[in-house]
Amino acid sequence: MAPDFWDDRDAAQELMSKINRRREVVKAYQNTEALADEAETAVELALEENDEDFAAEAEAAARRFIKELDSLELSQLLSGEYDANNAILTLHAGTGGLEAQDWAGMLQRMYTRWAERRGFKMELLDELPADEGGIKSATLGIYGLNAYGYLKCERGVHRLVRMSPYDAAGRRHTSFASVDVSPQVSNDNEIVIDPDEIRIDTFRSSGKGGQKVNKTDSAIRITHLPTGIVVSCQNERSQFQNKAVAMQMLQSKLLEIKLREREAEMSALKGEQNEIAWGSQIRSYVFQPYRLVKDHRTGYEMGNTDAVMDGDIDGFINEYLRQFACR
Repeated sequence: MAPDFWDDRDAAQELMSKINRRREVVKAYQNTEALADEAETAVELALEENDEDFAAEAEAAARRFIKELDSLELSQLLSGEYDANNAILTLHAGTGGLEAQDWAGMLQRMYTRWAERRGFKMELLDELPADEGGIKSATLGIYGLNAYGYLKCERGVHRLVRMSPYDAAGRRHTSFASVDVSPQVSNDNEIVIDPDEIRIDTFRSSGKGGQKVNKTDSAIRITHLPTGIVVSCQNERSQFQNKAVAMQMLQSKLLEIKLREREAEMSALKGEQNEIAWGSQIRSYVFQPYRLVKDHRTGYEMGNTDAVMDGDIDGFINEYLRQFACR
């Protein structure tokens, strides 16, 4: 009876997730329609009154409508099987010690701020803090409609060039951090994990303290022996909950490998050659000697580096979707 119960519960959760996603799509359409009506009314009023204040309000209303319409149109490009799913985003500091660890921490904040701007929920699933600041690695759960579809283009190596605040000589340093993104799945029949192919270890949480941190060895680390993938979770209150989340993370990462293999097969059929290497950064963030963030895949760039690091990365995501989503 137990397996049937859990299967039914997973199926019910998956169905509710699909229903909630459909509701969010309908809500987006309704919101766009409401903004269109508001803009139309404002323009008509401005023409009737021939007043500068009304004209300014009409222009602002039109801008809000255009922005929402643009967002809605972009969301239609997310037609992949898992694009509508939540996302699991993992950050790893590259070589370079404190510099790279600080850079990984800056990226963690950037994606946290981006999720807040989008109205998405963000949960820190696992984190390995660096001894002197920043992080060695972190795993974030980002929950919202099309979270994976938007964030999948962030997968790759991110490069930072700046005058190091940790270098007494004030020299310019280059740091790297990698970003990996997987779709969150609750019940994917394609991914079956053999219990004999995993090793489960328990350890004490390495969090910063507080009431939420469980002082027992409740944190879970799972190693998938055939692939060498390691996932861990220490955010939940019990070992059972941490194990459930970690297993879901592992399933998501194995699914991501399968999706990449499919992409590689399609690229081979199309005659495309894509290099996947630590040195092939997808984006550069230059703070010195000038300020510029540039995506090397699309050519899109922004000079306001402060805004980018505060989560304003929609321009990069949108341009990627326009250029590559339909390929």
